[in-house]
Amino acid sequence: MASALALGDESVSDITKQIVDLNVKEPFAKEESKKETTDTASMRINEIGPSAGQGTSGSSLGEVDAITHGRSETELTPLETASHKTFDNVFYNMTHTRRGKVVIINNKNFEKKTGMNIRTGTDVDASNLVNSFQRLGFETDQHDDLSVRKMLAVMKLVSRDDFSDCDCVAFVILSHGDDGIVYGTDGKLEIDEITKFFQADKCPTLAGKPKLFFIQACRGDKFDDGAILLKNDEADEMDGGRQQLILVSADFLLVYSTVPGFYSWRNPINGSWFIQALCQVLNEYGDTLDILRLMTRVNQMVAYEFESSTTKNFMNQKKQIPCIVSMLTKDLYFTKKPQ
Repeated sequence: MASALALGDESVSDITKQIVDLNVKEPFAKEESKKETTDTASMRINEIGPSAGQGTSGSSLGEVDAITHGRSETELTPLETASHKTFDNVFYNMTHTRRGKVVIINNKNFEKKTGMNIRTGTDVDASNLVNSFQRLGFETDQHDDLSVRKMLAVMKLVSRDDFSDCDCVAFVILSHGDDGIVYGTDGKLEIDEITKFFQADKCPTLAGKPKLFFIQACRGDKFDDGAILLKNDEADEMDGGRQQLILVSADFLLVYSTVPGFYSWRNPINGSWFIQALCQVLNEYGDTLDILRLMTRVNQMVAYEFESSTTKNFMNQKKQIPCIVSMLTKDLYFTKKPQ
C-alpha cells in the first residue's frame, strides 16, 4: 500500500483532522456477488435488476501583429502566417528527478442515503493500478471510501504540493457516477470541482506538465448493444499548435471508462473492464508508446474483448467503449528513469 501523501507538515493520513481547517465547501448531495454489475445509481440498478455477466477474457504571432499594427494578412511573410512554424518542442519533459505521483480514490461502500450499492471488485482494480503505475516510476497514494468533503480535501492538499521536480501527476477515481459527476461515499461531486485544483493558475508547479485523470464510473443508464463489424478504417489524430502562453486548461487528459450516457461494467472477481484493460496496456506498452496510443489500445481492448453475458436479454451481449478527452499539447512518453 502506498504511503501517506506528505505535503510540507501536512499528510493525507491526517485528512480527517484537517477537513475543518481546509474549509472546503461540500457540493450538493443529490454488490456482494460473482456477477458483473455497473457503476451507476443503484436506484436504476434496482429497477432494471442487473444480474449475471461474464467479461471475456490560438492565434499565431503574425495574426496578433496584424491586429496590433493594422497590417493586412497579405503583408505578412510566410514565416509569420504559419501557425505551426516548427515542431521543435513536441515532447513533454520527462527527465525530472521524479516521475510524479498517482492518487487513487477507491470508493467501495456508500451511505444508504445515496442509494448506491457496494462496488465489489474495486479493491482488485486499486491493487492492479498501484502495481502498474509503480512499474512506470510513479509514487502511489491510495485512499479508500472518501466522502465528498474528504475527496475535495485530498485534492486541495495535493494541489498544494511542489511538483517542480516531477514529470507529471495522475489521478484515478473508482466510484459510482453519472454524466459529469462521481460519487463520494455520501453524495455527488462534479468532476470539474476536482480538476480545477490543478489548473495552471492554481497549481503553478504543474503548469505545462501533464495532468492525467482516469475515471471508472458510469455516465448514464444506457446500454451499448454493439453492432456487427463490417469495416473499420478509422484512425485517431490530434491537432496541435505552438503555445504562446500557458493556458489554465491545457495539458489535461481525462480518460473515462465509458462514453456520456452509458453504463460502465465491473466484474466483482476481476475488476472493471476499463481498469483491467488500462493496467494490461500500461504493463505491456507503458514505457514504449505515447499516452494517446496507449489509450487507443485500451479502447480497442475494452471494445472488442469484453461483452456482458446474462440470462436477462435486455442486459445480454452489451458492450462498452472508453472515452478519451485530450487537452495535451505535446507527446507524452513514460520513458524509463535512469537507475
